[in-house]
Amino acid sequence: MVERDHPDLSIGQQCALLQVPRSSFYYTPQGETDHNLALMRLIDVQFLDTPFFGVRQMTWHLRNEDHAVNEKRIRRLMRLMGLMPIYQKPNTSRPAKGHKTYPYLLRGLQVKRPNQVWCVDITYLPMRRGFLYLVAIMDWHTRMVLSWRISNTLDADFCVEALNEAIYRFGPPDIMNSDQGSQFTSFACTDRLRRSGIRISMDGKGRYLDNIFIERLWRTLKYECVYLHAWETGSQARAGVRTWMEFYNHRRPHKALGGRPPAVVYSLTAEAMQPDQQEQIRA
Repeated sequence: MVERDHPDLSIGQQCALLQVPRSSFYYTPQGETDHNLALMRLIDVQFLDTPFFGVRQMTWHLRNEDHAVNEKRIRRLMRLMGLMPIYQKPNTSRPAKGHKTYPYLLRGLQVKRPNQVWCVDITYLPMRRGFLYLVAIMDWHTRMVLSWRISNTLDADFCVEALNEAIYRFGPPDIMNSDQGSQFTSFACTDRLRRSGIRISMDGKGRYLDNIFIERLWRTLKYECVYLHAWETGSQARAGVRTWMEFYNHRRPHKALGGRPPAVVYSLTAEAMQPDQQEQIRA
């Protein structure tokens, strides 16, 4: 909004009119230091093994590993990474102000076919010189990843893009399950689900086990792909994740599926359904 070469107004005058400090115009974000990026990777690895570690436990763990850190830094980094421990405490999973939450609909539900239930979640991706966020939508019955997107921010836009792609390619599910994060409680996301006739289900606070299948996906992805590379750019990260997702869906044997890949089970199950059932799902 501020023009460096404005013919009539100086930068200071433009900032005054916009009620923006002039220092903000000249400020260039520096990003995280190498030390903080290294700590974020250590936190991410440990959190996969102990998702119940809060700020205090994570701080103690890193100190035991000879890292000089305090709770203030670890709290900031965990918040930046979007990590939340599974135990319940006040205000931990509260969505953004004004966002509506929905009840958990999967308790006791028997999921017997593709597109009956989808689940969605976001994870942090460490890079050599920064970090990104990955959202994925998974079919609950077959564990197939239907769509995914990578972003450098935690806004809702990349989540809605992934949702649009999944609905376009596979048709809407009966139920979509997520956590209570602000991306999934946002109007943009919930309105898209409601307009498609999809029932909305959300995990309880501190209940990461309510979305356990996609949590297992993150663990597998990180140990088999992310931690084996040190990506420099977003394009490298997207290419790496794309290659692994293709492998996971089409070639990686899955124990819960009798050793078959998720995409194979998805296709076989969909073909075995009655034509009227398939037409009902497409509708």
